[in-house]
Amino acid sequence: MFNKVLVANRGEIAVRVIRACREMGIRTVAVYSDADRGALHVRMADEAFPIGPAASRESYLVIEKIIGVARTAQAEAIHPGYGFLAENAAFARACEDAGITFIGPSAASISLMGSKVESRRAASKFEVPMVPGTLDPVESEDEACRIAKSIGYPIMLKASAGGGGKGLRFVRNEGEMESALRNTRSEALGAFGDSAVYIEKFVEEPRHIEIQVLADRHGNAIYLGERECTIQRRHQKVIEECPSPVVNAELRRQMGEAAIQVVRAADYHNAGTVEFLVDRNLRFYFLEMNTRLQVEHPITEMVTGIDLVKQQLRVAAGHKLEMAQEDLTMRGSAIECRVYAEDPDNNFFPSPGRITLLRTPSGPGIRDDGGVYEGWTVPIDYDPLISKLVAWGSTRDEAIHRMQRALQEYQVEGIQTNISFFMEILQDADFRKGTFDTGFIDRWLKTRTGATTVSETDHDLALLAAALHHADRSALPGDSVTSPAANPWKEAGRLGAMRNR
Repeated sequence: MFNKVLVANRGEIAVRVIRACREMGIRTVAVYSDADRGALHVRMADEAFPIGPAASRESYLVIEKIIGVARTAQAEAIHPGYGFLAENAAFARACEDAGITFIGPSAASISLMGSKVESRRAASKFEVPMVPGTLDPVESEDEACRIAKSIGYPIMLKASAGGGGKGLRFVRNEGEMESALRNTRSEALGAFGDSAVYIEKFVEEPRHIEIQVLADRHGNAIYLGERECTIQRRHQKVIEECPSPVVNAELRRQMGEAAIQVVRAADYHNAGTVEFLVDRNLRFYFLEMNTRLQVEHPITEMVTGIDLVKQQLRVAAGHKLEMAQEDLTMRGSAIECRVYAEDPDNNFFPSPGRITLLRTPSGPGIRDDGGVYEGWTVPIDYDPLISKLVAWGSTRDEAIHRMQRALQEYQVEGIQTNISFFMEILQDADFRKGTFDTGFIDRWLKTRTGATTVSETDHDLALLAAALHHADRSALPGDSVTSPAANPWKEAGRLGAMRNR
């Protein structure tokens, strides 16, 4: 096993990895930007090194700096967490070239699964169920119209290198194709540096369900049940649960076996997630593979009793999996709420600032994976995730009731949070019955008393307003900002990009 691991991330995921390493007797190295000098993950690690300004492109995203710190600290391995460089094939390859173990899959697997077109092509060879569509990018509007007509409207245009809800367009008919294709290509090029776009049939009333997989370097691979990730806002998951309220044992087996086929197609090792769309008739279709640990991994851990981070470390060190498929059992139900520094009563405006009071919930079945502390200033430079609150119960109803109790106990002052948003959703009749699809939040927001939906333009203005507010507050006494505020217009743009990491 490793003696020292560098954690190439920040916030709650860095804290999560550091805790797992400490339990295994592994020393840890943190890296931090100027904005994170006093962050919790820096305080918890055995060693910590600065890597540059607050802007992630000058710190957390600079491969050479991360590799340089690992060499200086004599770390044998690097855990990327999720986001930032976690699914960057060049980073995995740089680790390999430097003789440092990358705690994740190979660079080749990341490259293959990072392209939605290439991943669909690879999975199709193993007869994994697919949404009808193209295996190659469309080259022209005429070709797109011809394919769309053959599979039937409505369809989705998707960026091949997409993610985080970017590079997506819903097309109802041929008259919408020209502008939709042009805009999707432009957005894909701007966001990912790749304008390739492919077509998928639009799945009516879909659910977003993912299968957790683990694979070692010795040819062993298992699936650890599913996570229901259908409750989304702006294509971003906000509530996840394990297991799904609609998946039975037979469907779980079929999806699990399909996920293992994707693992084989990618020659994959370490932890990963295979994502599927499930239609109203419970037919499932391969969507994509995330070649990293997921934000929502704690709910799988709570239900299976398996520590996924420790398994990642063991697999990366060359160990065989400690369990076979038949050894796995799922016990009870777990729900996760992503607690953000944002105001749900004000169009989800970001709410950076100093946390003046923090009381996190506890008690039976409650787990809070946090990355902040009382007195910490939530910066505007990064995704404003405060913590992932998880509730486990012997049944789904018990998990919901425990989550409601935990949310009532959660106290945060000095900033706004989305805790009240979750409390309302958990009371919704359709949510309680488990009868929802990916459009649930949008419909719910339209009927919510006193609330309004937010457009893309309004959201950008919200980011700018938060940036200006943060700049004004940076000179206040007691604020933990360690460097002068950057241009707030640039900061707003950075946050807009980082919310999709």
